Amino acid sequence: MKVFAIRLKPNEDLRQSLKNFANQENIKAGFILSAIGSLQQATIRFANQDVSTVLTDKFEVISLNGTIATTGVHLHIAISDNKGKTLGGHLDNGCIIYTTAEIIIGTSQEFTFNRTFDGQTGYLELEITRNYL
Repeated sequence: MKVFAIRLKPNEDLRQSLKNFANQENIKAGFILSAIGSLQQATIRFANQDVSTVLTDKFEVISLNGTIATTGVHLHIAISDNKGKTLGGHLDNGCIIYTTAEIIIGTSQEFTFNRTFDGQTGYLELEITRNYL
């Protein structure tokens, strides 16, 4: 496993920055090991919803999980507000960093992650290919 550590700065878009990083580093099969930080805006698609919700306030990033590759990212986020209320869902473009985001990404040379259309779900879903080294 190879490990990357990145820090995002104020006003950067969390999802877009991770997509750009995957392309820059040519990540074929990555996954989030750890992520903390803060947002000044959160754009999240909640369970079983067709459109994302934009929340404008200050939030702590409690958790970020999922896969990252040059072929796409699929990430879920949990955030909390200034009263500790926590909510989460599918990370979308428009999650804007407030002070920082500290993210540790692991990668595997053993696999390649692709996103292919799944007729059963109607979404681009993870397709895992094992690389024989």
